[in-house]
Amino acid sequence: MRWRRIARQVGRSVAVWAVSTATMLVLAGLLPDFRLQSADGDNVTTIALAAACGAGAFGILSAVVWPLLVRLLLLVPALVLGLLVFFLNGSLLLLALRVNPSGRGEAAPETAVIVAAVMSAVASATGGALAVRDDEAYRRRLHRLATRGRRAHPPCPTAPGLVCVQLDGVGHDVLMNAVREGLMPTVARWLASGGPTHQEPAHQEPTHRLTPWRTDWSSQTGASQLGILHGSNFDVPAFRWYEKDRGEVMVCNRPTSAAELQRRAALRTRDDGLLAVDGASRGNLFSGGAGEQALVLSIATRRRGRDNRSRAGYFAYFSDPANAVRTALSFVAEVAREIGQSTRARLGRQRPRVGRGGLYPLVRAFATVVERDVVVAAVMGDMLAGRTAVYADLVAYDEVAHHSGPHGRDAEQVLRRLDRCLALLERVAEHAPRPYRIVVLSDHGQSPGETFRARYGLTLGDLVRAGCGLPVPRRAEQTHSGAEARAAVRAALRRPVEEKGEHHRPARRREPVVLASGNLGLISFPDVPHRMTKEEIDARHPALLTTLANHPGIGFLLVRSERHGGVVLGAHGAEIPLDRLDEEPGPLARFGPGAADAVRRTHSFPHTADIMVNSAYDPADGEVLAFEEQIGSHGGLGGAQSRPFLLSPVDLTPPAADGTEPVGAERIHRILRRWLDELNGPQVPLTPAAEAEEEGAEEERAA
Repeated sequence: MRWRRIARQVGRSVAVWAVSTATMLVLAGLLPDFRLQSADGDNVTTIALAAACGAGAFGILSAVVWPLLVRLLLLVPALVLGLLVFFLNGSLLLLALRVNPSGRGEAAPETAVIVAAVMSAVASATGGALAVRDDEAYRRRLHRLATRGRRAHPPCPTAPGLVCVQLDGVGHDVLMNAVREGLMPTVARWLASGGPTHQEPAHQEPTHRLTPWRTDWSSQTGASQLGILHGSNFDVPAFRWYEKDRGEVMVCNRPTSAAELQRRAALRTRDDGLLAVDGASRGNLFSGGAGEQALVLSIATRRRGRDNRSRAGYFAYFSDPANAVRTALSFVAEVAREIGQSTRARLGRQRPRVGRGGLYPLVRAFATVVERDVVVAAVMGDMLAGRTAVYADLVAYDEVAHHSGPHGRDAEQVLRRLDRCLALLERVAEHAPRPYRIVVLSDHGQSPGETFRARYGLTLGDLVRAGCGLPVPRRAEQTHSGAEARAAVRAALRRPVEEKGEHHRPARRREPVVLASGNLGLISFPDVPHRMTKEEIDARHPALLTTLANHPGIGFLLVRSERHGGVVLGAHGAEIPLDRLDEEPGPLARFGPGAADAVRRTHSFPHTADIMVNSAYDPADGEVLAFEEQIGSHGGLGGAQSRPFLLSPVDLTPPAADGTEPVGAERIHRILRRWLDELNGPQVPLTPAAEAEEEGAEEERAA
């Protein structure tokens, strides 16, 4: 009954007040610059009364004033906001002591910051612990956490909604191994799969099915997520590439490039995207046409307005001061963890290894703590608000695996934390106003291996210059990693998302532009307005193609040909026309099924580079050679990077009616769109013939 709910709420408030009062008394006894008594001394009752009044005033100010302060500070860069909350929280405590009716209590400014942080954390933990025992209170608390300040929504539909959580960079085999090792008990329970630390009853039926799928040649977030959210990743040959007609380098994690790619995809498909109808996009490179957007890179450069809510997620999360305190402490702990792990790897002479100094510990902490916490809180709010479609990207694993390796202990710890995020979303779904189907997927995997530079002492750019007869620097320059988390940090700080060399103009117009995307390299000659042919390249630089094709660190090349349209080049003079790759795969044979189709598709793109270079690949150990400074890489063909996963509820139709692996991100888009249609209407499984007809219609519309 209503009076019982009111009584429980009052009881919880009194309990939190009492715990906060006790916390203030303890801190006053421990900290010399924090007093709750007059200079002449007071009795215990007076001191306790001062603490109770101070705790009550601080609680009221935190509840009333704090959300207004955070909303005013949304113009401040996100990471700066995360630091300001400590000082603002301390200011609220000083104000609470000033308005304390007892007239007692004072603290040094630096001490007030500490006291306020501890009290906020204790109050939040106490309130959360009490609310969890009351389902309705727990639901209301989560709703306030993630949707505070959001306008009221119309009555929620009863049809199920769809929540898609992208675990960036987690390959199919990595997920299966994590389930077997007990690292991801939530996923194991969904699959009804036991492990060393997780045994399921024999009668339990799986709630989800696991399906591997194959990426396009460009196995990276930009190409995959654009295809998944907008239905087309046509003309995205890599993570970064040079466009001759515009004289510009496109980079998928640069806000201006992301906005342009999204515009091109919308023009090609004549569709706003997967999330256009009552959707939310959280932590992604692209919006998917969603009306609600938070931490979306493609709108990061636009001025904040009614159609640009990229920073709303920060307000939803930081509007509770305890969240800021908890996230900041976890941030510091993650920085310390990274420093310890990198030091251990360096002292143990671990191989392969890349540099992990500079700002990287902060970048990693942002990806594994701040981005994760804000995105998960935003998704919780979307579910409790009853949104129809939600797509969120968690980049934590991808960032750590780039520098620690996809199978290292560091990456395994991240998988554990991601599993807890899935468990939390599952719990929130129980309190949502409509049922939800939770789909978990990845955009690509990661392939291990040392860098090209570490093995051969030179970069791909150095090798190209040597083949062109140009001077080669004595010391190979480091090729910076293009991981998504680094771009997210720069966007949060509102700094240009550029990388060294991305906007460079060659010293001489005839010098090539060499770019790296994981183990995929792209070579362009900016002074030639069209895509050069093999014959033109040989005429200009007779030794270049032979130098590249015969290098042991390179698997194959793709170039245009006057006679054959396009050819794949390999060692020992291998030259195979694209239309003969099915019968004579040549150097593509070791890259597995689908490699020929992926190469042919990329060859059809208008902005494919003059020379496309894929590194060598060893099928025995699954290793590739990254042209960037990454020991876990993706971007080209070879190994686990091309085999992500799709984890879907069993009450949705199978991804492919014939049981085959879906191929390409655009196919994943069609599958997700079909599931949205099923959830909003009769769930009739498609026959193989019907699915083929549907795919043909989609391809015809795209063309």
